[in-house]
Amino acid sequence: MAKNSVQFQTGLSLPKFLERYGTEAQCREAVFKLRWPAGFVCPVCGNTTYCELHSRKVYQCHHCHAQTSLTSGTIFASTKLPLTRWFLAIYLLTQHKNSISALQLMREIGVSYNTAWKIKHKLMQVMLERQQGETLRGRIEIDDAYIGGERPGKPGRGAHHKAPFIAVVETDAETRKPQRIQLRAVKGFRSTEIARYARDHLAPGCVVVSDGLACFAAVKQAGCVHVPFVCEGGRKGAENASFKWVNTTLGNVKNAITGTLHSIGLKHVPRYLAKFEYRFNRRYRLGEMIERLAYAGLRTPPMPYRFLRLAEDHG
Repeated sequence: MAKNSVQFQTGLSLPKFLERYGTEAQCREAVFKLRWPAGFVCPVCGNTTYCELHSRKVYQCHHCHAQTSLTSGTIFASTKLPLTRWFLAIYLLTQHKNSISALQLMREIGVSYNTAWKIKHKLMQVMLERQQGETLRGRIEIDDAYIGGERPGKPGRGAHHKAPFIAVVETDAETRKPQRIQLRAVKGFRSTEIARYARDHLAPGCVVVSDGLACFAAVKQAGCVHVPFVCEGGRKGAENASFKWVNTTLGNVKNAITGTLHSIGLKHVPRYLAKFEYRFNRRYRLGEMIERLAYAGLRTPPMPYRFLRLAEDHG
């Protein structure tokens, strides 16, 4: 049996990672090149000449004398951790197939639980913001789902302890194989929510395949073609060939997230979904994800802890 080229790609091994990012000097050099690929640019006046103040680890512009650190104005701003810890966290979040809990991240990189939680959520926030402007095209499979912890109370659809989201898969028109996915939290499975999503993220002319849930017809408001299939619930509905990849995606999402984490704060669900989406859409270039995520983080504004921790969370 032929090996799946995606599953068996080598990615970046731990020894190679340590060769490249094992010291603080290596990480600082990598961050400098990722932040300023063509050389230093003053964030205040745009001047390109500078001097480095080694005692304070800042760069001072020759023109306006503004002082800038490597991480100021980025998701890494005000960090007291060595960059080696940040890069190791990026490595673990991108190279692990399944999710990694903050508790496990704490143990792996040698920091407190609160620090591990903040690092993880800041990096997932980068993934979330990086994908907000992407648009899917062609043939689309879409389905509804819930995610959340097990608690007593109303079960199933509409349960207050579960967060609704939609799984959307762009497939190749001929082979029907998945190309890209989007996993987006919604306020509910209503026409207004689906229409808003479609206008923001689906190209006009998309052929959207869904089950018989009435709200999915709202994709037509965004100029998409809607092809509904009214099918049986349960296993038979899940095995419908028209929804093969969106059902596979949903199964993988739930295994990756809920199989690793004990519980998820519902307000943090978009970040967990974004992590799965980010990694899946870059699955063919696994080894490049470390630099790509660091590059994106250097272009993501700071996010203070008070904005990160909107609800209790154990992930």
